[in-house]
Amino acid sequence: MRITKGNLQKLEEYYRGYLEGEKLEEFFKDFDIKFACGHWAAGDFKDRFATEGYWPELDSSIEAQMERVAKAGIKGIEFHDVLFLNENLKVVEDRIQKVKELLEKYELTPTTMNVNMFTDPRWKLGSVTNPKKEVREKALEVLLQAAEIAKELGCSTLSFWPGQDGWDYNFEVNYGRSFEWFIEACREAAKRCKELGLKFGIEAKLKEPKEGNMIVPTTHLAGWIAYVINKELGAQVMGVTIDYGHEQMYAVEPAFTVYALYKMGVPITNIHINTAKLHSNDEDRVFGTGDIWRFVDYLYATIDVGYDGWYSEDQFTYRMDPVRAMALSKELFGNLMKKALIIYAHKDELEDARAKGDQFEVINVVKKYILSF
Repeated sequence: MRITKGNLQKLEEYYRGYLEGEKLEEFFKDFDIKFACGHWAAGDFKDRFATEGYWPELDSSIEAQMERVAKAGIKGIEFHDVLFLNENLKVVEDRIQKVKELLEKYELTPTTMNVNMFTDPRWKLGSVTNPKKEVREKALEVLLQAAEIAKELGCSTLSFWPGQDGWDYNFEVNYGRSFEWFIEACREAAKRCKELGLKFGIEAKLKEPKEGNMIVPTTHLAGWIAYVINKELGAQVMGVTIDYGHEQMYAVEPAFTVYALYKMGVPITNIHINTAKLHSNDEDRVFGTGDIWRFVDYLYATIDVGYDGWYSEDQFTYRMDPVRAMALSKELFGNLMKKALIIYAHKDELEDARAKGDQFEVINVVKKYILSF
């Protein structure tokens, strides 16, 4: 992100009021805000209640999805590795080449390669923590292969969300052994990413699809794993992907998570934005439709620690046209980021109020920027 005295001053006058259309685009350019979207947010959506999907007439090919992302005015795009694999989990080079051509056609930047080891039933008992050694070995092979795909496609980051690694019931797994297996896999992935010049992040989540717990249920634990592995490797190659909705699931303060990682010296490799209620499921609704104070506090934290990566939509807007939903999420994000930036421009006032320990004064400093700016 580009923050200068000049563009912060411009906030006070030129960008006052609700941003949309050309002025919204100008705002993103002025501050060089990197905004992306997962390709999955541009397709049809299925769940256990609508197994045929909510938009069965929608073309969900990767070309159609990429075209929709571009139509929504979004510049970056995330992928899943399975887009480039055959039924035997081997790379199909033609698919990589096709997506490269589409990236150029739609003027999109590839940002993150996500590892999908959660939709295929072969991973139902876990991927890198599966009780069967041969399955764990295959999962590690797929994880390392995803790093190669990321490099070839031009992504800067490999992200691993271990959706099927965890447990549903007490006593189901040996917790310590499973944790060792997970750390071992992360260590190997981080080594390969270091060799390839990629960042590697793991994405935590409390539960779902594993309903007892996932193997890495909190971002704070993910940060500790990254800290340990970075220390071993002597490099800051490993970090975390923060998903806003996942933080809501266990009702942590997302802004505090940002600062905790910063103090650990652990990089944030990617940020997924969406909305979910506290202590709820991973709803992945349009960003900015929940607690505005919490959203702005979170975005302020990312500015304050100097995060310069991508903010990426990870949303499943089941009953909403995906192009309109992606564009709306970007629009709301831009307006909330503007509020966070104007508070940052008045950081000294905020810190003075905090230093006094005066809750009234703290709220007094930020209230007008959050509610009316």
